Amino acid sequence: QVQLVESGGGLVQAGDSLRLSCAASGRTFSYYNMCWFRQAPGKEREFVAAISRSGSSTNYADSVKGRFTIARDNAKNTVYLQMNSLKPEDTAVYYCAASKTVVVVTTKGEYDYWGQGTQVTVSS
Repeated sequence: QVQLVESGGGLVQAGDSLRLSCAASGRTFSYYNMCWFRQAPGKEREFVAAISRSGSSTNYADSVKGRFTIARDNAKNTVYLQMNSLKPEDTAVYYCAASKTVVVVTTKGEYDYWGQGTQVTVSS
């Protein structure tokens, strides 16, 4: 089992940057593919970015491609989401999640462990 704790959210202006972190407990962090999802008020939780166990493979939602970067440091049991050129429509609670699937997946049902979320608010 793995426990996930997100941090780094906040209130920023459009065009600003933020870096989210997700710290994982346990010694098997490198066994998991990791992902960031987000959920805006009144909307479904949606995929943002995913990264494979080794970090060699990544996947992004079209809405964030070119602006967001997912990375991981297995020595620190941490996954990051660098968010640049933020837009008001990026406002949401951001969640990190862990999955033991063989390949990187983007559907929330495939993720077994979730953090509590961190709020990102982008003002116009």
